[in-house]
Amino acid sequence: MTIFNDIQRSIAPELKQLNESISASLVTSNELMNGIVENYLKTKGKQIRPILVILSAKLFGGNNANTISGAAAVEMLHNASLIHDDVVDDSDIRRGIPTINSVWDNRISVLIGDYFVASALRHAVKTADIRIVETISDIGQTLSLGEINQIEKARNHTFSENAYLEIISQKTASLFEACVKIGAYSVNAPEEEIRLLVEFARLFGLCFQIRDDIFDYFDSDAIGKPTGNDLREGKVTLPLLYALSRKDHPRHDEMMELINRENLDTDSINTLIEFAKDCGGIDYAYNYMVSLREKAALIMDRLPHSPEKKRFMEMFDFIIARKN
Repeated sequence: MTIFNDIQRSIAPELKQLNESISASLVTSNELMNGIVENYLKTKGKQIRPILVILSAKLFGGNNANTISGAAAVEMLHNASLIHDDVVDDSDIRRGIPTINSVWDNRISVLIGDYFVASALRHAVKTADIRIVETISDIGQTLSLGEINQIEKARNHTFSENAYLEIISQKTASLFEACVKIGAYSVNAPEEEIRLLVEFARLFGLCFQIRDDIFDYFDSDAIGKPTGNDLREGKVTLPLLYALSRKDHPRHDEMMELINRENLDTDSINTLIEFAKDCGGIDYAYNYMVSLREKAALIMDRLPHSPEKKRFMEMFDFIIARKN
């Protein structure tokens, strides 16, 4: 993670301001709320999304108070979505530690998530930039729609690469697009260059989710969730989708019958995972990420010269190579 650590160090003052702002905004008069939030913030993750906000502002000449407020809004909305996702998915573990809903209950977890959403909006309003406020409100809708689309497609057994890309565009890439918009808006970057950066972020987000989905096919304590968890939740991701697209494979019909079952047991999940690996699904997913990276590099070449251009491509390489 050396490259990523270098990026963090390059914006250490901004990240310090970010985390101080988030912590201060979440202090309440309720001891239960404070205790849960304080414990939750101890494992804040890599903060890739607010880092993109900051890098986007710096790409166009600097950063300011609006950059930090926008970055805080994005990070808090992202965490709200994770807290709510844990309730929807009935997850017990997040980032290797027990989820709020597993320690307390769904009522507490939903309310904590709602409080994060409200706090995100307050940070957005602090910028007094209607573009940033609209971006935060729009992304809240898009993330919810992406979750509903995923549930609908799982129930209807819609297994296609296009459907998968549509879902991850909404559930993942859209938030990265919002990050670069907010960073660019905070320093009033030119609209045409913002559009280019948004397309870069879309490709970045697709790559991020594909890499995240590959983790589900391997055992690793670093991931913080069991192997095959996506299939348990009805999510069919790119490696398996590629394998299922190989209609000439002698086990194709058998695997299609298996994937269309309402509930998959552990043996069935393991069978599907091994089928994806044997059919080259993992290699296909890696090659897809590389193609996304190549397209992203061409976009970055069209943006104005800045030291941050290198940082963006380093972030892309980190996403492909990351181990958790």
